[in-house]
Amino acid sequence: MSTRDIYHDTVKRALQRDGWTITHDPFPLKIGKKRLSADLGAERLISAETATRKIVVEVKSFIGQSDVKDLEQALGQYVLYRQILDEMDDKRILYLAVSQITFNSVFTIELGQILLKNQVVKLVVFDDEREAIVRWIPN
Repeated sequence: MSTRDIYHDTVKRALQRDGWTITHDPFPLKIGKKRLSADLGAERLISAETATRKIVVEVKSFIGQSDVKDLEQALGQYVLYRQILDEMDDKRILYLAVSQITFNSVFTIELGQILLKNQVVKLVVFDDEREAIVRWIPN
């Protein structure tokens, strides 16, 4: 099992406070003989007709020496996990969880904006001090 991100438990609690039920910790991914795992699987009731929204969340702290290197690594993992979920025929929506500080420093500048504009990545932004979800991108 890989090492958990420093914000793993923070994001887990923030999702729970936002009404999500954690279904997997970690969320198993498999393709062929390879076994990987994303950080969290969660679901939330979205209508009285018992429809649920299901998501997979990969948590990233961006605490390395370079935001660009951290972004490259996070995007590589995100793309790989999205492809595996598609191959598994799993309809869950994949999100990259980043702190408000990371969002402000990485995703509000041109480098991050191009990824959001082109819908390369979906984000869940959290406040690490309040352990709260700040925003979902896209909504």
